[in-house]
Amino acid sequence: MTDTDYKVGYGKPPRHTRFKTGEPSANPRGRPAKNLAALLIRGLNEPVVGTENGRRRTITKREAIASQLINKSAGADWRATKMLLDAVKDAEKQAGTPPSEAPRFTAADEEVAEQLIERLRHQILSEMAAAATKPEPT
Repeated sequence: MTDTDYKVGYGKPPRHTRFKTGEPSANPRGRPAKNLAALLIRGLNEPVVGTENGRRRTITKREAIASQLINKSAGADWRATKMLLDAVKDAEKQAGTPPSEAPRFTAADEEVAEQLIERLRHQILSEMAAAATKPEPT
């Protein structure tokens, strides 16, 4: 086939513009693979319009998710509360800060706990005594 017989068109570039054998292409590694972490980060950073305190404002999806999780947790949703506490622990671990200290009990709290333990102990002992005096049915 000669140059005059070759028709240039879709999928048939001119011969003088083609890559020569052994010549590096413009994209030697090909299309980059999609990284899941990068896709998640890109998706979470996308803006979304939300209403907060009666006003419309643009926030990222990441902020919207965090806000919804906090609001559900405040509304006594135990699953959301657990997820929120786990996320806080992970964030503290990644930041290298020590986890927040558990609040210390006051003397009044200690006294209430001791009274509760004593009541439970008394109730358990009385139930055991009642079960021991009761004859077994045959």
